[in-house]
Amino acid sequence: MELTVAKVFMLTGGIMVFPVLAFVTSLLVWPGALLKAYNWFWRRRLGLVVRYSYSGSYSFCYSSRGTPGGAAPSLLLLHGFSATKDMWLPVVNYLPRDLHVVCLDMPGHEGTSRTCAEDYSIQGQVSRIHQFVESVGLDKRPFHLVGTSMGGNVAGVYAARYSSHLSSVTLVCPGGLNYPTDSEFISRLRELEKNMEQEESIPLIPRTLQELDDMLNLCCHTPPNLPRQVLRGLLANRIPNNGFYKEVFMEIVGEKSRHSLQDHLHQITAPLQVVWGKQDQVLDVSGAAVIQTALPRCQVEVLDSCGHSVALERPRKLAKLIGDFLSAQDGRDAKKRS
Repeated sequence: MELTVAKVFMLTGGIMVFPVLAFVTSLLVWPGALLKAYNWFWRRRLGLVVRYSYSGSYSFCYSSRGTPGGAAPSLLLLHGFSATKDMWLPVVNYLPRDLHVVCLDMPGHEGTSRTCAEDYSIQGQVSRIHQFVESVGLDKRPFHLVGTSMGGNVAGVYAARYSSHLSSVTLVCPGGLNYPTDSEFISRLRELEKNMEQEESIPLIPRTLQELDDMLNLCCHTPPNLPRQVLRGLLANRIPNNGFYKEVFMEIVGEKSRHSLQDHLHQITAPLQVVWGKQDQVLDVSGAAVIQTALPRCQVEVLDSCGHSVALERPRKLAKLIGDFLSAQDGRDAKKRS
């Protein structure tokens, strides 16, 4: 029986419609799984490979691209509280392909081992990060360390403890300082502390779509306009970890960790770059002046129309700033050798 033009059109149309229907169904039924698949696809497109490294029974999950030993130092990127290594994807997208880049899941986050509260304090995280550095051989040659928010606090303390392992450091809106001006987030925390007997939500640990929306508005100067189902997927991926996030949060705002970076600033000797969003509502931009006062030779970049989530809001700019800083350090090193 001959296929008419109409039948061929219907057949090919059906073939094309099926994956579209599958996509729509997945978005409606399993939005969280679809978001993970999207990150997998983006990592693959960027040439990032997910790997595991072990230190005894402890496992680290990370993604990497390139090989160490090139003209530029390796980059190790540390994400913030309740994020994952994939938060760096927008930045890696704009980094040169010949750079060796390593994005690590912080202790207890995503694919890295979840152990005990001691590992989630800033000092505990620094020790685990150093275990990772040794396990993958990053200690064989000085590398550039980048950290944002909680990861910035960890990166700063790491730079104080293991300065000889680093060529330079970039801190993006780091935690762990005495901020001259309270941010919106810090003001809310003070209110929470006054009402500890009430079961209040921590602003960075959303339990509902409205709380997630509030968190995005807090973290971004211009929040992404995400469809409702994407927000549902984000929330679905976060809720099973909320107990863990609260445990980590209580550690990093506790007495041992709250001002860790402040206490260690004087020990940082590696060349330092500080990047901050001018409209940061989580950790006030006044923290940049605190670092510059303690370390006058550091390079400070304040980004207009940008909040706390610099890697999300200004990935191209952040990648360029890091690249320019690395080039400047390489130029200085070349002058010293000549």
